[in-house]
Amino acid sequence: MASPVTKERFGRFRVLVIGRANAGKTTILQRVCNTRKKPEIYNSSGKKISTTVLMPSRKRGVHDIENEMVFRHSPGFVFHDSCGFEAGGESEFEKMKTFISDRSKATSLKDRIHVIWYCIPMDEASRSFTEGEIKFFSQCDTGSIPVIVVFTKFDALYDVEYAQLKRDGASREDAKELAPKRAEESFANGPQLKFLYDPKVIPHPPKCHVCLPNMNTDDANCGPLIDCTAGALDDEALKQLLISSQQTNLELCMKYAVERQLSRILFESCEY
Repeated sequence: MASPVTKERFGRFRVLVIGRANAGKTTILQRVCNTRKKPEIYNSSGKKISTTVLMPSRKRGVHDIENEMVFRHSPGFVFHDSCGFEAGGESEFEKMKTFISDRSKATSLKDRIHVIWYCIPMDEASRSFTEGEIKFFSQCDTGSIPVIVVFTKFDALYDVEYAQLKRDGASREDAKELAPKRAEESFANGPQLKFLYDPKVIPHPPKCHVCLPNMNTDDANCGPLIDCTAGALDDEALKQLLISSQQTNLELCMKYAVERQLSRILFESCEY
């Protein structure tokens, strides 16, 4: 658990969520916060506003990146939503860059962004990066704020591999069992990740990535995202804040508690 001093210093764990329309961002946040309910939205002045700003839309200017999303069930998180840039418009991109720059060096630690989750859906027919996504990783230097790419709707690739296995003669049962692992292996060695981490074309690659399938199911597991985020944080106090804020990964809480206890024991033994 985060200490009272840590919470007083950093406030709540603050996440900027970026992604194109219908990337499944709200669903991911609901799973992280262990709720099905919609978040409450507050503007930059702290006034509660209508949740209609979350209605899916491909139009520009729908989201105000300064707005704060908070789930009542998990008040330790604060989320900011950027609408992505595939709808066109240099102004949205510049607003996002300014927001990241300002929040990375805000005087108050409570106002700083702690991590960026960039959501990219895998159910699109082309499954290639959009111009806006390439632009972000090519031109946006987030400084000390780690960026994690979240490949959402990853189960769409299960369907692709399932169909291929069936064409290769596998039974329905075998194809269903083998498809997830085959999809993970194909993606791990595929062109998307090679491109994303190629320093020749991507000057600002993400710190790491995670693939999240079946987030619309009751037993959805977003633990890998929390685990990946914790691993991307260099500040031990921030890591404490994340662990104490999340309510979905008990295993991570236990793992972190054990690591802290071992570190304390080793430190104390070195003093003697």
